[in-house]
Amino acid sequence: MSISQASPHEPDIAELLEAHLALMRATSPPEDVHALDLDGLAVPDITMVAARHEDGQLLGIGALKRLDAEHSELKSMHTAAAARGLGIGRSIAEFLIELARLNGNTRVSLETGSFPEFEPARRLYERLGFEYCRPFADYPDSPNSVHMTLELSAQL
Repeated sequence: MSISQASPHEPDIAELLEAHLALMRATSPPEDVHALDLDGLAVPDITMVAARHEDGQLLGIGALKRLDAEHSELKSMHTAAAARGLGIGRSIAEFLIELARLNGNTRVSLETGSFPEFEPARRLYERLGFEYCRPFADYPDSPNSVHMTLELSAQL
């Protein structure tokens, strides 16, 4: 498997992003769907990555949004259904955390859902050292959202 920078407009990535958005809309109230669409991910302060099998098959995606000089956010983490349970999400998250560290960030945060469908994601982030926190950036306080953060200085 390889992980590298990618464009949300690549056809297979766009298809997986549409599946991600459909899942977010199906599992969260509209006011609590914070997933970005293709154009929302294709901006200078966001780095999108794709994990691919050696044969080129898309396994998963993720993005890192720079919030400020020291703080970034994980966005659009999604593993293809056929690749779930293989550690793809963990590999992408670790790749993005290292990218944040290389960019000089001292903290990486994320927002995910509070519903049972999001439990596997929350467990993954807990295993990576993320801790629950108050809403950050412009996220509202909502019972449908969970916010987590990782202090990178603690991960040295």
